[in-house]
Amino acid sequence: MTFRWLKRYMPHGLYGRALLILILPVVTLQLVVSVVFIQRHFEGVTRQMSTAVARELNLVLEVGEEDRLADALSLTLRKVMEAEVPQTNQRRWYDFSGLVVIGTLMERVPDIRAVALPNDRLVTVYADGPDGPVAVSFDRLRASADNPHQLLVNMVIFGALMTVIAYLYLRNQLRPITRLAEASQAFGRGRVVPYQPAGATEVRAAGNAFLDMRARIERQIEQRTMMLSGVSHDLRTPLTRMKLGLSMLDADDAEPLERDVRDMERLVDAFLDFARDDVGQATAEPVDPVALVTQLVEDAQRGGKAVTLKEVEGEGQVALRPMAISRAMENLINNAVRYGTRAEVSVTLTEKSLRFRVEDDGPGIAPDRREDALKPFVRLDPARNQDRGSGVGLGLAIAADVARSHGGILRLGESSTMGGLRADIVIAR
Repeated sequence: MTFRWLKRYMPHGLYGRALLILILPVVTLQLVVSVVFIQRHFEGVTRQMSTAVARELNLVLEVGEEDRLADALSLTLRKVMEAEVPQTNQRRWYDFSGLVVIGTLMERVPDIRAVALPNDRLVTVYADGPDGPVAVSFDRLRASADNPHQLLVNMVIFGALMTVIAYLYLRNQLRPITRLAEASQAFGRGRVVPYQPAGATEVRAAGNAFLDMRARIERQIEQRTMMLSGVSHDLRTPLTRMKLGLSMLDADDAEPLERDVRDMERLVDAFLDFARDDVGQATAEPVDPVALVTQLVEDAQRGGKAVTLKEVEGEGQVALRPMAISRAMENLINNAVRYGTRAEVSVTLTEKSLRFRVEDDGPGIAPDRREDALKPFVRLDPARNQDRGSGVGLGLAIAADVARSHGGILRLGESSTMGGLRADIVIAR
């Protein structure tokens, strides 16, 4: 037997599950106590007390209007008219012990016609006496236990009180875990938030391990940035000398070498752009994605590219690194116009996610090659249009890396409107 269907109804958050773990045993315990104690104990006591009263009622009804016997048994006997006799038993809907009283009296008193339980202090029995209908009244405490619902009230109150106390204590234990999760999620999206390990020993150990990991990653990023700065300087210097040397040669002899130097510069720039994933900005800031994409499309149009802004849905600001997002979108737009004749850009902003979409009318990418297309330095020229120029295989890899640094993903598919490639950058908010 599987309980997978039950998962969809269970809380997904840590606090919700902890609260469920606290409430479920308390409610179960209260139900068990209610069934075992209230039903068996109070029903048994009430049935015994009502049986004793039923014997007295039978005795009084046999004698008739004998005031001395009724007074001796603390019963109030009076003759009533036929119209005064109720047609049905009367009780309040929440008077559960009254059900036992009525059932016992109806069973034990043959001449009974109806029982009225208007409150917790009085019971009135209507029956047929020797001289006609009579009403016999007596104290409710003679037929049932006093305040049988008091145990339920006590259980509910003290159960709720202990649940609240336990939840407050458990929340203090869960708060360090949620702070660790928030710090990890923020770091995965490229943001560094203050975090201090706290809580139980195991949670502190996990927090210290996270801080060590974050510091190690930050040191690696810093060392890589320093290395790339040195590589950039060391490579550009000899390339500049080569360009100066080639400028002294004849144009026909220098042209192939100058083309090789330009290709080398382009390769170095592309490699540095891919390796420098922060793109000059380490922290995110509130950005209007619609305005950012609109500016990118206008810049591309001024550059002579056939790019249009197709659809804009939603408005607001999202925490992004604008330089990184701009670089990723520029790569997607350049790829679209390189391998197609035109490109369309759209933005969709909802409460849960942000999606940038770039579509083209080019040949697209086969489904079995899309995963390879996201790898660095992988060129799919045999499946693409080489007449429009070839890249170095880093455009999609840079866009995918930027999406991951924002806690999102780059998805490739087929454009349903243009027939070419559809590239989506989806970022969770």
